[in-house]
Amino acid sequence: MSSAQGPTPKRSLFTLLADVPRLIVDLFRQEIESLKQELIGKAKDAGIGIGLLVAAAVFALFLLGVLIAAAILGLATVLPAWAAALIVAGVLLIITVVLALVGIASLKRGMPPAPTQTIESIKDDVRVIKGTSRRRTP
Repeated sequence: MSSAQGPTPKRSLFTLLADVPRLIVDLFRQEIESLKQELIGKAKDAGIGIGLLVAAAVFALFLLGVLIAAAILGLATVLPAWAAALIVAGVLLIITVVLALVGIASLKRGMPPAPTQTIESIKDDVRVIKGTSRRRTP
């Protein structure tokens, strides 16, 4: 039981018990730091994803304008221009309503951005402190 620094000195039971509060506080601080790092990582990933989605949405908006104009001009060859524009507007309204309803349903059942790994680690720590299970090795 010797390490690179030499043999570990034996400590009394009272010394070991006196170290328990410090060890628990250190464990708590490490879990808080783990929580911070996990949330920062998730926020960075979400930020990059949101930025890319916004850029895609801008280009899609330009594309949508071109497609709407093409649809109106295409229908205007067989119908009066006002009727073609009204038909295209009605189709766009139906698409908008369907997308809004699907989006609202998706938001309602959406997953909260909880730090799941840290929560599981804290639960493991509590079980180990209670003595109900063995500590996982990372």
